[in-house]
Amino acid sequence: MTLSMPSTSRMTARWDPFRELDELYKQMNHLLEAGVGTEGATRWVPLADVEETDDAYTIEMELPGVKQDDVDIEVNGRELTVSGEVKEKERAGILRRRTRKVGEFSYSVTLPMEIDAENVSAGLDGGILTIRVPKSQRERSRHVAIGS
Repeated sequence: MTLSMPSTSRMTARWDPFRELDELYKQMNHLLEAGVGTEGATRWVPLADVEETDDAYTIEMELPGVKQDDVDIEVNGRELTVSGEVKEKERAGILRRRTRKVGEFSYSVTLPMEIDAENVSAGLDGGILTIRVPKSQRERSRHVAIGS
């Protein structure tokens, strides 16, 4: 009995370092959520998107059920840290299954350019925390026109 091998032309795939980093991030997040090595820690990392425009960074973070008073945002240099707590609500019955996260959360991101920490703004609407972080005026790139 012989086994056929697929041709090598079909086996080649492009290496995507971002896909590997994303997979590593997911695995590390899973370990942190499980509390491996942290003796059952309840801290978790919320899902977030970071968008860059010419003049600012916008971070959108999923925080369903979180109240504004339970969120803390800190800026230190180029690092932005969002922390807080999703409080467990009182229940009248027996909780048979839980898939929503409760407890303390923390999210940090280091932005690639200098930022204007004095003008950072944030809003919480519909379970989405939106943070606008303006870039520093001196760090912004600008287009230079070529004169004739």
